[in-house]
Amino acid sequence: MTLRKDFLWGGAVAAHQLEGGWNAGKKGPSVADVMTAGANGVERQITDGVIAGLNYPNHEAIDFYHRYKSDVKLFAELGLKCFRTSIAWTRIFPKGDELEPNEEGLQFYDDLFDECLKYGIEPVITLSHFELPYHLVTEYGGFGNRKLIDFFVRFAETVMTRYKDKVKYWMTFNEINNQANYLRDFAPFTNSGLKFPEGATAFEREKLMYQAAHYELVASALTVKIGHAINPDFQIGAMIAMCSIYPATCKPEDMMASTVAMQRRYWFSDVHVRGHYPAYLTTYFDRKKFNLDITQEDLSALTEGKVDYVGFSYYMSFAIQDQKASVSSDGTVSIMPGHGTILPEYAADELGAPTFDYVEDRDLVKNDFVKASEWGWQIDPLGLRWALNWFSERYDYLPLFIVENGFGAIDEVKADGSIHDPYRIEYLRAHIQAMEDAVEYDGVNLMGYTPWGFIDLVSAGTGEMKKRYGMIYVDKDNEGKGTLERRKKESFEWYQKVIQSNGEEL
Repeated sequence: MTLRKDFLWGGAVAAHQLEGGWNAGKKGPSVADVMTAGANGVERQITDGVIAGLNYPNHEAIDFYHRYKSDVKLFAELGLKCFRTSIAWTRIFPKGDELEPNEEGLQFYDDLFDECLKYGIEPVITLSHFELPYHLVTEYGGFGNRKLIDFFVRFAETVMTRYKDKVKYWMTFNEINNQANYLRDFAPFTNSGLKFPEGATAFEREKLMYQAAHYELVASALTVKIGHAINPDFQIGAMIAMCSIYPATCKPEDMMASTVAMQRRYWFSDVHVRGHYPAYLTTYFDRKKFNLDITQEDLSALTEGKVDYVGFSYYMSFAIQDQKASVSSDGTVSIMPGHGTILPEYAADELGAPTFDYVEDRDLVKNDFVKASEWGWQIDPLGLRWALNWFSERYDYLPLFIVENGFGAIDEVKADGSIHDPYRIEYLRAHIQAMEDAVEYDGVNLMGYTPWGFIDLVSAGTGEMKKRYGMIYVDKDNEGKGTLERRKKESFEWYQKVIQSNGEEL
C-alpha cells in the first residue's frame, strides 16, 4: 500500500445542495435558488426569479445551516480527515456586486470551520460551486460580462483573508468545463449564469460560452495570485469534471474523434495548469472568427496564476464514434472523419476542414463493456485509473485530488431502520482500488479522495432527494417531506474502516 500517511480521506458536498437557509442571515438568492425540482428524465426548470407555489428543493436542502454542529460531529465519527464544501457567494455578498461583505455570512463559515477544526477535520473549500448570485445574472448577464471578474476576485479575496488561518485547500470554479455542453441551457447557467437569448444560434451560444469561460479563467488566475500573497501556504487548485472518453472502436477515425472530444472538454485544465491557451484551441477560435475579448493583461494574468493542483470529479466514462454520414437524420452535417459532426450553420465556412464541434448529446455512444446506473451513468472504475494517468502525464505529475466520486441510487429503509447499500460499497471499493493502483503501479501524485454526497443531499442535475449518494441517510423525499433525521447506512461503517486503515482494508 503506497498512499501517503497524510492522505486526505474525506467527503464532498456543495453549500446549495446541503445548507438550506436560502434567505437566512441576509443571504441573497443564487442561481440554484431559481431552479425547480426535476426527476430522472425530467429537466429542472430555470425560472425568472422565485415564483410562489413552485418546489425549489435547494431552499431547505437538508438544513445543514441549522444542523451543522451535530452533522460535523457525525462526520468526525465517520473519521473524515477533510470536508469539502463551498462558501455560498450570496451569504457573503448577497447581490454579488456590493463593496462590503455581509458579516452574518462570514460568521457562519467562521463557526463552521471552527467546528470542523475542533474535530481535526481540514476544510477544503470551493469558491464557486454553481452558486452565482442571481442578481449578477439579471443585471450583468452572468460571466458573459467582464465586470464579473472583479466581483469574483473581491469575493475570493474577502474569504481568503478572513479564513487564512483556518483553510489551506481551495478550488476556484467547480467543474468549470461542464459548460462545454453549450447547446443545453443547464450547465452554462449553473456554471456561469448565462441565459441565452431566445432563438440564439449554436454559433452565438458557443461564442458566449467561450467568452464566459475566459473571464472565469482570468478570475481564477487572479485569485490564485492573490491567495498566495495572502498566505503562501495556500494550496489553490482547479476543479474539472472528468469523464474518460474512449474511441468506440479501433478505427483511426474513432481514435481521432476521442482525441478531439478530450480536447474540447479539457482545454480548461490546460489553461489552469500551463497558464496559456493551447494551440489547438486558438486556431479553432481564429477559424470560427469568434473575436473574443481577450486582452494582453488577461494573458499575463493566466501566466501568473497557475494552479497548485488539479481537483476533479469522476463518476463515469464515455465512448465516442465518429459520425461519417454526409447528412444525418437530425440535419447535422459531417465534415471530416475523426472530427465529429457539425451543425448546418457551420457547414459553409467549414466544408472540407477539420472541426471541433463535438456535441456530447449527439456524438457519444453506449459502451457495451461496462454497466450503467439507473440514471444511465456508465460505471467504469478502470476509467478512473486511466484518468489519473492522463492528468499525470499531461501535467508532469502535478498533485491530483479526486474531489468527487460516487454512486447515486435509491435506498430502502428497512422496518428496523437499517439501510443496506452493498451496491454503493461495491462501486466505491472498485474505484478506490483503481485509485490505489494508479498510485502504486503508475506513480500518480495523489493528495486525497472525497466521495461525493457522503451525506444525502439535493441532486444538482435533477433536484431529487431519492438519487442518494450518501453513507449518511437523510429522511426527506422528492416532495420535501420528511423529518430530516440522519441515519448511518451500511456504507458508513465500511468507509470508516477504509479511512482507519488508510485504504488497506477495502
